[in-house]
Amino acid sequence: MSERTYHPDTPTTPENAPPDAATDAPPEGARRGILGGKLRLLAMIGPAFVVGSWQFGPGALTAAVQAGSGYGYALIWVIVACNLLMLAFADMSIRIGIVSGNTLISITKQYCGALVAKLSGVGLFIITLMFSVGNAVGSGLGLSLLFGGSVIWWSLACTALVACVLLARRLYRAIEKALLAIVATMAVSFVITAFLSGPEWSAAGGGVIPSLPAGAGLLIVAMVGTNFSMNAAFFAGYAGRERGLTREAYRRTTLVDTIPGIVAPGLMTILVLITAATVLEGGGADASFGDLAGVLEPIAGEAGRIIFALGFFGAAFSSMLANATAGATVLADTFDWAKDVSALPVRMGILGILAFGATVTVIAGSNPVQLIIIAQALTVLIKPLLGVVLVYLANNSALMGTMRNAWWQNALGVCGVLLVVATSVHLAMNLY
Repeated sequence: MSERTYHPDTPTTPENAPPDAATDAPPEGARRGILGGKLRLLAMIGPAFVVGSWQFGPGALTAAVQAGSGYGYALIWVIVACNLLMLAFADMSIRIGIVSGNTLISITKQYCGALVAKLSGVGLFIITLMFSVGNAVGSGLGLSLLFGGSVIWWSLACTALVACVLLARRLYRAIEKALLAIVATMAVSFVITAFLSGPEWSAAGGGVIPSLPAGAGLLIVAMVGTNFSMNAAFFAGYAGRERGLTREAYRRTTLVDTIPGIVAPGLMTILVLITAATVLEGGGADASFGDLAGVLEPIAGEAGRIIFALGFFGAAFSSMLANATAGATVLADTFDWAKDVSALPVRMGILGILAFGATVTVIAGSNPVQLIIIAQALTVLIKPLLGVVLVYLANNSALMGTMRNAWWQNALGVCGVLLVVATSVHLAMNLY
């Protein structure tokens, strides 16, 4: 190729521009660098968004709507506190996964002993069993509101469909994208409704100050169970390991994934509570699902009920397989059966979790909304152990080195453990 010559008096055009001339488009290498940087950022998104998707599920929606309906803005502080603690514990789990390069159950065996590891793995599995009940009931509730019919039969149909989709994972990914779009539509609707319904923002701001309204004990326990999902935080270490996160990428991962992945569902849950407090004020914490679905009517009329039902179904259905997969994977890892999701022991565990959710729904499905609340509340009985394990590992100098907990992370860790212990004691006393 012949070398071009340039003269100061020659008008500059794209054809004769000198190599250092400014143009609208960056050089090809720069474009590749910009694109590569964006792709690297996208690659970091994952572990915390997995955790966040579990937070914003049917249990969190039901508890938030009942909290707003029965107690106004008074319980917003529960969601704020749980969200802050979720950030701390998900970050601990991700850091442990980064420095160890191994599964959290394997690391727990090494540093805490086989007994603690088995108790943690079995405990996390039991939590996913409780969540499976909420997912089964939630999917059935959504479809029942849309098409009529029995909640129980719809729950069984959804469970069977998820079990079938398990054998065709590509199909599930396509279905999951559609369901996430539905949930996103509902989330946007809640944002708009929260502002158009005219809430008392000053009173809502006062809701961040802790208070304990009479009769709200079980609901607060359920809110902690859904919004402070210790099992999801524990599993974040698995997700980070699968993504191959490194020490060098940790800080950017925190900004791109951990913070937005945890905070966004928390903000959405707060808006759900505010919307319910404004629209259903005085409806009581025992509102029926039909009452819950009415929170979107101010913006969309009767169509609002359809949007809510679709979104509620989407949140439940999309969580069914993810929740079951996490529980089965950890259980198989605990007993050294397998670590691959496609392995037979893991698949059998997934089917077992799904079957448990469906069975409990059939046996105790007379009040599905209350069943979701009770199932979520029961998860707090196991969370103290998972919290203590995460805090202990995150402070182990031999394991963590320079990535061990700072003092403020330990402060949040202690607060988190004390919160789940307090809610566990409260629930145990009420059950007794």
